[in-house]
Amino acid sequence: MRKIVIFSGAFPPEPIVSAKISYGLAEELSKNNIVTVVCPNPSRPLGFKFVRKFENLPFEVKVLDSYTCPKSWLLGRIWESISFGLKCKKFIKSNYIGIDVIYMNAWPIFAQFLILSAAKKYHIKVIAHVQDIYPESYTNKLPAHIKQFFYRLLLPIDKFVLKNAFHILAISEKMKDYLMKTRMVHSNKISVISNWHDENEYLNFHKLNKKITNSGYLTFMYLGNIGPVAGVEFLIESFAESKLSNSKLVLAGAGSMKDYCKNLSLKYADSIIEFTDVPDGKVPEIQNQADVMLLPVKKGAAMSSIPSKLPAYMFSKKPIIACVDADSDTAESIQKSGGGWVIEPENKYQLIALFKAIYEDKQESRVLKGVNGFNFAIDNFSKKINLQKIVSIIETSININSKLY
Repeated sequence: MRKIVIFSGAFPPEPIVSAKISYGLAEELSKNNIVTVVCPNPSRPLGFKFVRKFENLPFEVKVLDSYTCPKSWLLGRIWESISFGLKCKKFIKSNYIGIDVIYMNAWPIFAQFLILSAAKKYHIKVIAHVQDIYPESYTNKLPAHIKQFFYRLLLPIDKFVLKNAFHILAISEKMKDYLMKTRMVHSNKISVISNWHDENEYLNFHKLNKKITNSGYLTFMYLGNIGPVAGVEFLIESFAESKLSNSKLVLAGAGSMKDYCKNLSLKYADSIIEFTDVPDGKVPEIQNQADVMLLPVKKGAAMSSIPSKLPAYMFSKKPIIACVDADSDTAESIQKSGGGWVIEPENKYQLIALFKAIYEDKQESRVLKGVNGFNFAIDNFSKKINLQKIVSIIETSININSKLY
């Protein structure tokens, strides 16, 4: 049987989408292959309680004792990437014999560089999954006067990774186009495969026909990581200033900014703002309590990928307010599906006006948008469709000698 190694920066019990994608791949690939997953100790999101069990799995899991940094701290994240990469490099050196292909969903860009370098030394093919574009995501957080210096310093590292990967998986068409132009990668070497959610979690929930009453409140909800780049403060301020009666804002999730946001919400005593945790497996149930889901993204941040919250929101049959760049894949998906509203990112006045308009609108209109989004997600963001695409690329790569498809 063929031997496949999955290097993943995140893995269950971490509830994030990237972890679930790696798990789904390991499970599916193990039907016809020998699969080993190599991952760090769980750490995402900050404040989440992890219970890790690796019993009766059809694949092996190797947990590396590398440094982890759940907080959004640039230097910490860089060292996390380097630490995991060094451990993975050591793993390859000790276990390279017999490895047919590596699937790499590791922390950018240093872990990816170290894994790719080791694999290249032993002539092992690597399928690189690009979840976000680096070093841009690093350098965009830096002051303008040093931004270009570090961009030019780090860009060759990412170019090396993508040039030497056997095949590249991008999660949006705009990401593919950007990588082709800036990394000089041939289009044949990149496949666009959307990140997915397991639609069965939501379909099973819908079949039970559970209906949760909102006690007469129009409920707006954000579900996800409450971190420094999530824009949750923007949602709190906009909702409070809209001064809607019989409405509430629910912020579901964990993260480094949760306590700060709780304290911020105390300034708005006249508004109903609630915080709740999201236990693993409870996303459909919690999102079912909402009337409208909220998807804020910082300016420019939605240009290279589609936030993992978007498919989850759609599968819950909830309409979405997306505060994103108008020419992003996220905006295009919502507009194409008819599943919600798109407004400028970080524009408080537009969001307040939209809150008020939705408040005055009929419930039937919101329900229709939710159904539209659900149908779009089934066709584009389902595990059934996208998982098999990656499995096929990985298994086919083993028998291909050329460096391009």
